[in-house]
Amino acid sequence: MLAVILVLSFSSSLANLFLPKLMASIVDVGIAQGDAGYMVRVGGLMLLIALAGTACAVTSSFFSAKVSTGFGRLVRERVFTQAESFSLHEFDVFTTSSLVTRMTNDPTQIQQVLTMVFNMVIGAPMMIIGGVILASTQDPTLTWVLVAAMPVVAVLFLTVMGRAIPIFQTIQKKVDRINLVLDEALTGVRVIRAFNREGHEHQRFDIANLDLTESSVRVNRLVAFMMPGMMLILNFTTLAILWFGGIRVDQGHIQIGALIAFMQYAMFILWSVLMMTVMFVMLPRAEASAARINEVLDAAPEIVDPATPKAPTTEPGHVEFDHVTFSYPGAEVPALVDVSFAVEPGEVTAIIGGTGSGKTTLVNLILRFYDVDSGRVLVDGVDVRELLQADLRAKIGFAPQRALLFSGSIVDNLRYGGAEASYEDFERALQIAQASEFVEHLPEGVDSVIGQGGSNLSGGQRQRLSIARVVARKPEIYIFDDSFSALDFATDARLRAALRQETGGATVFIVSQRVGTIMDADRIIVLDEGRVAGIGKHAALVQSCSVYREIVESQIALEGVA
Repeated sequence: MLAVILVLSFSSSLANLFLPKLMASIVDVGIAQGDAGYMVRVGGLMLLIALAGTACAVTSSFFSAKVSTGFGRLVRERVFTQAESFSLHEFDVFTTSSLVTRMTNDPTQIQQVLTMVFNMVIGAPMMIIGGVILASTQDPTLTWVLVAAMPVVAVLFLTVMGRAIPIFQTIQKKVDRINLVLDEALTGVRVIRAFNREGHEHQRFDIANLDLTESSVRVNRLVAFMMPGMMLILNFTTLAILWFGGIRVDQGHIQIGALIAFMQYAMFILWSVLMMTVMFVMLPRAEASAARINEVLDAAPEIVDPATPKAPTTEPGHVEFDHVTFSYPGAEVPALVDVSFAVEPGEVTAIIGGTGSGKTTLVNLILRFYDVDSGRVLVDGVDVRELLQADLRAKIGFAPQRALLFSGSIVDNLRYGGAEASYEDFERALQIAQASEFVEHLPEGVDSVIGQGGSNLSGGQRQRLSIARVVARKPEIYIFDDSFSALDFATDARLRAALRQETGGATVFIVSQRVGTIMDADRIIVLDEGRVAGIGKHAALVQSCSVYREIVESQIALEGVA
């Protein structure tokens, strides 16, 4: 495709370069000698060449647009694919708002420059070189006017670009900032209104918006100075050619037709220089965008698949932590320290502890959202680092703390968990999750549309649909990370009873702050500042674990649950 664009662009440029010479011959031969036949023949040839050049230019523009837009699509796809492979740490490094800009605005900047390169810049060097050569054949002495204009163009270009490039390099970062403020304002609108902070958020947006606006205005003023400056040089050059060309015609060194052709070549040369200048004005921002995209593409994901993955060695659902220690990047103290336990299929394991004790971190390690610092996390007898990520996560059904639903219908969200499940499976999953009652009252039932993030549902409804999505998956390992917090106690009890029947042969992890939710678990793991403070059943822990006893006493009377 690129070869075709090159050929078409050169052909169009070549056609344009031939036209002034033919026009000069019409003036100096046809008109001067009154030869009408010559004028018709040469004029017809000019028409054919002009039509051929136009056809080549139009076709080149079509293929240029196709290549540049295709390149933009491939870049966006590669950045998105790379972002999908990132661990949670990489998402923290790049931030969501910056990744959004790098997938949308940055590829567009590169795409626009590519379009201009294909349409204008490929043919511009040929127009400049060919124009100078052909202009010198008309009158070598007059060519010095063009030579004198080039340093002036260079000084103007270097002056403007030297001041504009640093500003271009900061604009994309300011786009990131405005995206961040906008994202926080839209996703946190409930909190903003609850605290009556609309004015504060409006001020934050105004500051980010004004910062971006000022930089854009400053750089556009510089760029805007380029065009009239170039046009001024172009017009003075034209004036000089007419002045000195007239003298040369009067002295008999050059004919009128040759002067007209020289004028055309001068316009070709200066216009090509102008087009290249415009492209170089856009290049710094595209270069900054390309650098930002390359930062994403060059980032090595921390979580990678093993070169030679291993096969499971035990029955499905076996999970073991073997002296696991883990620290978040940059943290001063570990989030988990020397955690060890083993879970067999068919068991319900509950995890409880104070805020920041490492409960969510522990289940994230099972999913291999992070890699441990030391020790091992084993699933089905194999270290999770030696399993393919897709194979590992295919074994797990995960309901996170924040019940995230995707825009689409309820069925679409349930199918996210069980792609091959039938409507009967979905209905059963909704019944187990205690969601069938409110779903049946929706206008279109399971086909009802959910707003982005489940915005048209209550917190409890989102949690129950999130749980139903896990049930529809029918995994070997269920992980419920504080997924019952928005449910009332009666619904919580019914849901857990239904889950117990559904997940009888599977491994279940329940992270919760509620003692009532976990007291019937086969095993309760009590975490305190990242360490295991106790492991056992409810009654035994009440007697032996002071941390667990304090949690119980803070929620219900000790005598009532002992």
